[in-house]
Amino acid sequence: MRAVHSVLIAAALAVALPASAQERIEDRLTAAEFRAAGLGKLSDAELARLNELLARDGAPAAVAAPAAPAADVEARIAQAREEGRREAQNDPRGVRTAESREPIESTLPGAFAGFARGREYTLSNGQVWKQIDGASIAGARGQDVGVRVRPGFMGVWWLQVDGYNTQAKVERVR
Repeated sequence: MRAVHSVLIAAALAVALPASAQERIEDRLTAAEFRAAGLGKLSDAELARLNELLARDGAPAAVAAPAAPAADVEARIAQAREEGRREAQNDPRGVRTAESREPIESTLPGAFAGFARGREYTLSNGQVWKQIDGASIAGARGQDVGVRVRPGFMGVWWLQVDGYNTQAKVERVR
């Protein structure tokens, strides 16, 4: 499937851009255009092949666009969008989707000794949150305490422990 996408992209670029034997596609486009065209997803080998296709014979007409019905192209675009959504949801760098803005209720397994800036809290669901503010709870102690992590304004997250009104500003580590 990836090879088909590469050929379609190469064909589209061959028609849209003048080919030059010396120029690479990366040199002809701005970084934003390169990303918007989806070329950042290509492997080094695929990108090299694209450059070869564009430079072949020094003429853009050398790359013939495969005939594809409009419905087939639309289906492929929809499939690519869905694959992108799934990749973003599983992105380990913490890309947050609309669904991930839901409040979380869990427990902190083990001993709880209060809040402290920089402290990491591992929830029983496996999520790890790090405190980024100076909130504290004097004399707080507990074992397997319940917690709520809720979204706030402008991407901020708040962690609150059952039985205390104080909240700590946190960010997700993993």
